[in-house]
Amino acid sequence: MPVPLYQAKAEFFRMLGHPVRIRVLELLQGGPLPVRDLLASIEVEPSALSQQLAVLRRSGIVNSTREGSTVVYALAGGDVADLMRAARRILTEMLSGQNELLAELREAEVAAQ
Repeated sequence: MPVPLYQAKAEFFRMLGHPVRIRVLELLQGGPLPVRDLLASIEVEPSALSQQLAVLRRSGIVNSTREGSTVVYALAGGDVADLMRAARRILTEMLSGQNELLAELREAEVAAQ
């Protein structure tokens, strides 16, 4: 029996649900990077990064190429970069709304005194 679309979407977002994976995707928006650069930017153990890169690679979101002894990772398509930008916009709107609510609460507190 085929997996319902909503379940496939949930599994996709679950796959994205790790801070190291998100950071890798953010860094790769600027273009392909060798593993050593990813390690320097993310500051995790090499084995932890390798594990997260494997998840991204298996999902098809990133691809890797070998250049001599160096492995270089890149986003598999532009849609991932679009998704990361959309997430940034959504979070900005959410946090902006929270700041407005906080300002209203502070105004109400001052008025009550």
